[in-house]
Amino acid sequence: MFSAFIQAFKTPDLRRKLLFTLGIMALFRFGSVLPTPGVNLANVQVCVGEAEDAGLLGLINIFSGGALLQLSVFALGIMPYITASIIIQLLRVVIPRFEELYKEGQSGTAKLTEYTRYLTIGLGVLQSATIVATAANGNLFTGCSVDVIPNDSPLNLALMIVTMTAGTGLIMWLGELITEHGIGNGMSLLIFTSIVARMPQNLLSILGGSGGLSRFLAVVAVILVATLAVVFVEQATRRIPVQYAKRMVGRRQYGGSTTYIPIKINTAGVIPVIFASSLLAMPQLIAQFGSPTSSWVQWIATNLRQTDTVYLVGYALLIFAFTFFYTAITFNSEEIADNMKRYGGFIPGIRAGEPTVRYLSYVINRITAAGSVYLVILALLPTLAVIRLGLSQNLPFGGTTILIMVGVGLQTVKEINSQLQQRHYEGFLS
Repeated sequence: MFSAFIQAFKTPDLRRKLLFTLGIMALFRFGSVLPTPGVNLANVQVCVGEAEDAGLLGLINIFSGGALLQLSVFALGIMPYITASIIIQLLRVVIPRFEELYKEGQSGTAKLTEYTRYLTIGLGVLQSATIVATAANGNLFTGCSVDVIPNDSPLNLALMIVTMTAGTGLIMWLGELITEHGIGNGMSLLIFTSIVARMPQNLLSILGGSGGLSRFLAVVAVILVATLAVVFVEQATRRIPVQYAKRMVGRRQYGGSTTYIPIKINTAGVIPVIFASSLLAMPQLIAQFGSPTSSWVQWIATNLRQTDTVYLVGYALLIFAFTFFYTAITFNSEEIADNMKRYGGFIPGIRAGEPTVRYLSYVINRITAAGSVYLVILALLPTLAVIRLGLSQNLPFGGTTILIMVGVGLQTVKEINSQLQQRHYEGFLS
C-alpha cells in the first residue's frame, strides 16, 4: 500500500490531482475555523461545550466538522447541498418534468444540477437565518449566560446571514472543483474531512474523562467492530446474471455475452439514517422555542432523548421505513427491465417484460430488508454502547459517521487504484 502511494506521487498528473485535493480540503478546514463577522469568539468558546449533542444542530455540527457551533464562515457545512440533492431526487417522483430531465442524459443531469445549486443557496439562506436568530436570542447554547452575538442589530445579523450563505456556495464550488480536477467525489470528501478532523479531539476527550483508559479502549473496540462490519457489508453485492441474445447486423455478430446486475446490500446508503435523525431531532429543536412548563415540551424532553426507549424504537422504525422508501425511488425495476428487453437481454429462467420486473422487485425487497436491519444495528450501536459504558454523552462519531468515513475511504482508494492501474502500477487494493 505504501509503495503504491509512493508510486502515485511519482506520477506527475496523479500527484497534481492528489495535491490539489489535499489543498482544497485544507482550505475547507480553514473556513471551518474562521469566525463569522459579528461573533464574539471568546464567548463562543465558553458556550460551545454545552450544545454538542443538541439534536438536529448536533447532527449538522458533525457534518460541518464542528463549524456550526463555532459560528464560522462554513457553519452550515455541506448539509444544505445534501438536503437539496435529496429533495431534487424525491421531486422526480412527483414532478414528471424532473423525471424527463433525468432520462435525457448529460444535458438533463446538468439542468438538475443547476436546480440543485439554486435550492442549495435558498436552503443556505433559510438555515443561516435560523441559526443566527437562534444564537442571537440565546437558544443555540442552552444554559449559557454570555452573549455570542453582542451586536444584534438587523444590519449585523444580515451580514452574518449573507456570510454563512456565501460560505455554503463556496463549499459547493470547492466540492465541484475536487470532482472535476481532483480525486474522488468532492462533496463526499468534504464530509469525510469534517468528520475525520474532529476524531482525535473526540477520542482524547473520552480518554481524559471519567473511566479513563478502560472506556477509551471500549470505545475504540466498538469503532473497530463497526468499521469491519461496514467494510464487509459495503463490499457485498448480489449479482443477478444477464444473458444477451446473439444477433446479426450485416456480417457482424453482436451479443451472446453474459454479464450481471450488481445490487448492493445497502442500496440506500446513509440517506435513511440522516432522514430519521433529522426527523426525530426536529421536535427537540422546536421545543427550544416553547415554554419549559408546557406539557408537550416536557414530554419531548423526557421521551425524545437519544437514550430513551421511545426515541430508539422510533429511530429504528424510521430507518427501516426510509430504507425501503429511498430504495424504491432510486432502483426502478421497470426501467431496468425495459433496458434489458431493448438490447436483447434477459435473466436466465425469467421471461422478459413483466416477469422480469416482478423478479427484480422480489430480489430488491429481500436485499433491502437485510440492508435496513444492517442500518438499524449500525445506527443504534453507538447509543447502546453509551448506555452500556455509562458515558455522560453520546459517542462523538456514531454509525452514520463511520458509514460515511469507510464508504468514502473505500471509494476514493478504488479510484486511486484505477488511476494507478491505468499507468501499469500496482494499486492500493492489490
